[in-house]
Amino acid sequence: MRWMGLDVGQRRIGIALSDPLELFAQGYGVLERSASLNQDFQELNEIISQETVEGIVVGLPRNMDGTEGVMAEKVRGFSKKMEERFGLPLFFWDERLSTVAAERVLLEADLSRKKRKQKIDKVAAVFILQNFLDSRNKS
Repeated sequence: MRWMGLDVGQRRIGIALSDPLELFAQGYGVLERSASLNQDFQELNEIISQETVEGIVVGLPRNMDGTEGVMAEKVRGFSKKMEERFGLPLFFWDERLSTVAAERVLLEADLSRKKRKQKIDKVAAVFILQNFLDSRNKS
């Protein structure tokens, strides 16, 4: 089974994919959000079809105290519509500190600020998906 991991933001969606054995997450790309939700879904659907994705993991932004704020509500709304549209199993994964971890990795790679900005959402999606896969493989 192949999973898609998403780091959903207001401007961009970071995308990661698992290998078919569900062991490793790999960065796929960044989708620049459009004004049309249908267009965003059409682009995601192309990836789902091409890569034979069978499940989706969405990073859920929580506050440090575990509560959910406005962005978590937006991500839940987006995910509900996506689940209805694609009919695939969808799981949320606590994404606290995934962007911080992604930033640290990109800083260690000595990337410029401009390049970090281009890649951070994709790397955060990798962290989200890899943590989800690791939790499943422990069972």
